[in-house]
Amino acid sequence: MNSFKDRVAIVTGASRGIGLGIAKELVERGAKVCITARKPEALAEAVNELGGPGVAIAVPGKADDTAHQADAVEKTIEAFGRLDMLVNNTGINPVYGPALDVDPEAAAKILAVNVLAPLAWTKRARDAWMGEHGGSVVNVASVAGIRASQGIGMYGVSKAALIRLTMELGAELGPKIRVNAVAPAVVKTKFATALYEGREEEVASVYPMKRLGVPSDIAGAVAFLLSDEAGWITGQTLVLDGGITLGGGL
Repeated sequence: MNSFKDRVAIVTGASRGIGLGIAKELVERGAKVCITARKPEALAEAVNELGGPGVAIAVPGKADDTAHQADAVEKTIEAFGRLDMLVNNTGINPVYGPALDVDPEAAAKILAVNVLAPLAWTKRARDAWMGEHGGSVVNVASVAGIRASQGIGMYGVSKAALIRLTMELGAELGPKIRVNAVAPAVVKTKFATALYEGREEEVASVYPMKRLGVPSDIAGAVAFLLSDEAGWITGQTLVLDGGITLGGGL
């Protein structure tokens, strides 16, 4: 459980849900982490949950804000002396309905947060530390990015772009920096409640594993991709879906 001893990570969107689950997994394996999200109060609670300022710091801000990105990277290196791992977890889906009906400004915001922000965070991590010392990046995509997802089409488009970006960066940044992604199906978080609330058993019934995901299902896979055990893997997307994409379920 000390596989990340002396290593430092930034995990975006980590005040709760999948992001916090990933941060916990990294800390349990010996890493120190910087977590980001919009709300300072929620981040402060998360830092306490992770073990306090000795192992975790928080930098509040919006993931697509360039000043926030620079601030988080700078404060991480100031606090812990390095930056070995980056998890681009922040994602938004502010609209529901047909892709053709999405307001152009909303579509642009989805792409800004879900695609362009991970690109910017990765560039900053490269320039600040990883380009010289090496490192590993994991982007949190979605199964919505690998197949049609009615009702959340623009979100799916953004995640498809993130998967493609992962491939491109994997090719561009090797051998110093590895870049991979995970593509979860429905995970029981506040972000995804609209997809299963009040009908969890029904939704889970079409999954071969007969349950929805939980944050720890994603965290373990992310930790693997960040680790030395995945040292010959880059540009790949690991589907974490309870088997749902094997058939025709939603």
